[in-house]
Amino acid sequence: MSHQTQLSIVIVNWNSAEYVQTCIESIVTETKAVKYEIVVVDNASFDSCGERLQGSPDVIFVQSQENLGFGGANNFGVQRTSGEVLLFLNPDTEVLNGAIDRLFDRFQHTAKVGILGCRLLNTDRSVQTSCVQAYPTAINQILDIQILRQMVPQWQLWRTDALFSRSDVPAEVEAISGACMMVRRDVFQQLGGFTPAFFMYGEDIDLCAKARHAGLRNTFAGDCEIVHHGGGSSRKIPSTLSVLMMCRAIALVLRRWQGPSASIAYRVGLTISACARLFILALAGPVWLCADGYTSWIGTTRKWLAILGWAVGLNRPVTSAAQMTADLKG
Repeated sequence: MSHQTQLSIVIVNWNSAEYVQTCIESIVTETKAVKYEIVVVDNASFDSCGERLQGSPDVIFVQSQENLGFGGANNFGVQRTSGEVLLFLNPDTEVLNGAIDRLFDRFQHTAKVGILGCRLLNTDRSVQTSCVQAYPTAINQILDIQILRQMVPQWQLWRTDALFSRSDVPAEVEAISGACMMVRRDVFQQLGGFTPAFFMYGEDIDLCAKARHAGLRNTFAGDCEIVHHGGGSSRKIPSTLSVLMMCRAIALVLRRWQGPSASIAYRVGLTISACARLFILALAGPVWLCADGYTSWIGTTRKWLAILGWAVGLNRPVTSAAQMTADLKG
């Protein structure tokens, strides 16, 4: 089949076997016009994903003996692909209404395309605003508060204008979510693939930055929709650890693309933000406890204490599978 393959779909599994099966079923059901192959990489979770996929004719299963991180596992999977175009798809996604066929068509007709993404929907079919992203800055990260996003969703700080357009012409954006990224194989190789330094989170922003730096356009096809349930793998990670991994990834993106001063500014801003939030949590404690209970209050407090610890250098960042495993056991 390799000489006919137009599109290679790479899915990285980490303790999400049940999602992978549903994802592949949706691909098979909804993708008819494009000749594709599916490569599933189990990122050392050994969760019976391979056994579940036995007998699936369109699936190439690859078992990694070590956790390579999200970007590293995708790089590993690409080595087993043969299509001229690559689609990186999260395991906890479901394809709707021929989305991959239409995304591939948009991709073929978009000039100077670097990476193409689509509209991601939550499980309840509401729009997932993270499918279009601005490059991180110290300011937009510190002000990235849900209530602000709800009050001023089209604020230029977020760079999410494309989300509010229903045009069938892909719109140029700064960055798109790694849950669904389409890119030509030669471009992906030219960009050096995903940067291994990003163990989890941030690798999508970094790849988009590399594409734009190479003079290519990152684009968003708002008329192609895929459900992204979210948390298929990250649900296996304690929320505090996940938050610290995200902080570390953002700091790394800032340092790589804007210099050490931007990363330091982010840490300083995060320190101030965490202190302010903890102060408010302390004041609002009695009301919060009555409204949402102890579990909600203590969980939020622990999260911001952990963020404060990381921002001032007390909590170590997660940079490897071994460290993440140790933290999970601890």
